[in-house]
Amino acid sequence: MKSQKNSPRSDHLSWEERLADVVTPLWRLSYEEQLEIKQKHQQRILSQLARHLTGDPQGSPVRGKPPFPVLPVLPSPVRDGYRNKSTFSVNRGVDGNPKTVGFYVGTARKGDIVCVNGDHLLNMPEKHKLVARCYQDFLRLSPLEPCLLFHSGGHWREVTARTNAEGHTMAIVYFHPQGLTREEVAAHKADLVEYFTLGPGSVCQLDSLYFQESGMTRCTHEESPYRLLHGQPHIYEEVLGYKFRISADAFFQVNRAAAEVLYTTVRHLCFPTPEDGGGTTKPGGTLLDVCCGTGAIGITISPRVDRIIGIELIEQAVEDARHNAALNKVLNCEFVAGKAEVVLPAAMSQLSAAGGGPLAAVVNPARAGLHHRVVRALRNQPAIRRLVYVSCKPDGEAMRNFRELCCAPDPRKKLWGDAFSPTLAVPVDMFPHTPHCEVVLLFER
Repeated sequence: MKSQKNSPRSDHLSWEERLADVVTPLWRLSYEEQLEIKQKHQQRILSQLARHLTGDPQGSPVRGKPPFPVLPVLPSPVRDGYRNKSTFSVNRGVDGNPKTVGFYVGTARKGDIVCVNGDHLLNMPEKHKLVARCYQDFLRLSPLEPCLLFHSGGHWREVTARTNAEGHTMAIVYFHPQGLTREEVAAHKADLVEYFTLGPGSVCQLDSLYFQESGMTRCTHEESPYRLLHGQPHIYEEVLGYKFRISADAFFQVNRAAAEVLYTTVRHLCFPTPEDGGGTTKPGGTLLDVCCGTGAIGITISPRVDRIIGIELIEQAVEDARHNAALNKVLNCEFVAGKAEVVLPAAMSQLSAAGGGPLAAVVNPARAGLHHRVVRALRNQPAIRRLVYVSCKPDGEAMRNFRELCCAPDPRKKLWGDAFSPTLAVPVDMFPHTPHCEVVLLFER
């Protein structure tokens, strides 16, 4: 997909323009032009699904015409500064200073990485940029070197800034201890706290300051705990009138305003009512919320159903989901920690025994898509007549899931249930100025 029209050659661009082309490739276009590009891209992806369903994956149906409606992309209510989470890297800047905080231009494979300040990026809020500038200032005051490559030493790594609609701010600093003693690490943590609470960094007005000490590139809270150095353990965000607790590593949609559009769309498709434009399903029944994260989808749908069962792999997210349900006095949600492919069959058996009411499912997996056993469990449960799939990358592994949901019964794959059919697609623009788009697909049988 072409990300922009008439893009200048990168060797004639400033570093700031090069970075904008990497992080926000559509920044030169009007918002209407961005939506048009995203619409055509979704049409192409969903036409690919249609070719697989007709058994002709190499065929070429009418360009941009899937055999089910693809609604116009729902726009983001906020186009600039919409991100509520940003992670800034540390590396050599344009001037060669290794204590530069920003984003990468170039690749490690080519060995031409340059770290460029992100102050000009349209999708970043001012508070995130301020945290990054202050962290860079702190690094340049610190006697410790940054950790650019794990095997080459150094300590200071990325910083993540998280904010909510009210401007409350959490910063998370990542640190490689290398050979430092506990006492030495404690002294540098104290310096960090002093800088952000009493020193120049106090301008950030941090509500929370976390520190994760790890010798691994990425690790969970369970593998290496996030240590609260200052302030409150959580910040809170409100979506569709519900309040949600944000932990240091909790997943939350990066565009709060567009998340309201996304969750409203999912709610309408899972359990439509006459007010939604012709649906006849009365409130009631059960929703299976697979890959439920911190419970946002289930909790926002809860008034329409009798029961929500949320399934999530990450234990901390399940704790947050249970807390969020209690915080909002939502009593019909239960959240189960574990692999969906293990938990789901047991939940299905329990629901079959209990009976009663319509059963719908919503799945919101990561880019890797659903495990084939999860698809099998959903497919083989005849009570599920509606399935809503939320995908951030429908042309990736999700396409395999779509094919398994919709193919003819296949005993070899243990897919015995009736096939689903895609009946509606609703793209939602969660990421203005980028080519990315969330798509909500309704499958029925």
